[in-house]
Amino acid sequence: MTSQPAPKSLQVSCVQMHWAKPLEFNLERTLHYIPLAAAAGSRVVLFPETNLTSYYYPYVLNLDPEDVQAALEGVCQAAADHDIWVICGSLRRTRDRHLNVAHVISPAGQIVHEYAKVNMAGRDEQAYCRGGDKLSLFEIDGILCTLVICRDGRHPELYRVPAMAGAQILFHPSCSSDEIEAVCWKRTSGRAQQPVGPNAKIFHCVANTIGQDPEGKQTSSGASFIREPNGIPLAEAGAYQEEMITAVLDLARADRSYVRDSLRNPPFLAAHWASMVADVKARADQPVV
Repeated sequence: MTSQPAPKSLQVSCVQMHWAKPLEFNLERTLHYIPLAAAAGSRVVLFPETNLTSYYYPYVLNLDPEDVQAALEGVCQAAADHDIWVICGSLRRTRDRHLNVAHVISPAGQIVHEYAKVNMAGRDEQAYCRGGDKLSLFEIDGILCTLVICRDGRHPELYRVPAMAGAQILFHPSCSSDEIEAVCWKRTSGRAQQPVGPNAKIFHCVANTIGQDPEGKQTSSGASFIREPNGIPLAEAGAYQEEMITAVLDLARADRSYVRDSLRNPPFLAAHWASMVADVKARADQPVV
C-alpha cells in the first residue's frame, strides 16, 4: 500500500442488483451503473457479492473462466473511462473449487486489491467454494478501507482487526439469497446485514441483491444501506427493486474509538492485538489464488 493525504470526505454509491442472472446481463447492468455513479459525483461505486458471475450456481458452474475474465476487464476499462473506484465481485474457478472474490479497481482501471470470502454460507457455496486466508486492508485515495463479503459480516474480527489497523470504511458486498421464509424473517427482524458502526465506529457500506432464482425457490432481501459510525442510516434501498443509493461520508466521524480502546483494554491482550494487526498488514497485498 502507498500513502497519500486523505480527503476529509468521500462520496460512495452502492448498487443493488439481481443475484441470479446470466453473465451478459450482469455485465450490462454493471456497465450501466458505473457512469451513473460517476455522474452523481461518487468517487467509489460498490456492487453486490459476485455481481458479475451471479451467485446462482447452475449458471456459475458452466461459465468459461475466459468469459469471466473478459467481463472483469470490461469493468476495469469502465472504471478508467469514468475515473472512479469500482468494487465488484465474481466467483473464480481454481484447481481447488471456486473462490468468492471482491475486486477493488482503481480509477486507472487496475485491480489493486482482492479479497476472498472467508466464511462460506449456503449449501452450494459450501459444496463448490473454499475460503480465503487473509483479511482486507487497502487504500482509496489515501483512506484506509476494508472488505468483507456477506456472511463474513457475522464475524466481527474480520473487520474489527482491519479497523484496528486504521480502516475507516467497511465495504460489504452481499447476496442474502435464501428460502422465501428465511428472507421474510430477515426483513421483519431488521436487516440481513447488521450495522457494524456501533461496535467499531467506522462507516458501513452494503450492496445487497434482490430477486428470485429461475425456479422461484429462493429470493433475496435487498435493503442495501450506507450507515455512519453510530449506525445511523445515510441512505437505504428498498427490498425488491434494482437501484443505486449514494451518500457522502464525513471521515472525521469514523474515529474508530471502540477498536482503539480494544487495542489497550484489557492490557493482557494488547500484545496479541498488535501482533494480529501486523499480520493483517503483512498479508494485505498477497494475491488471492
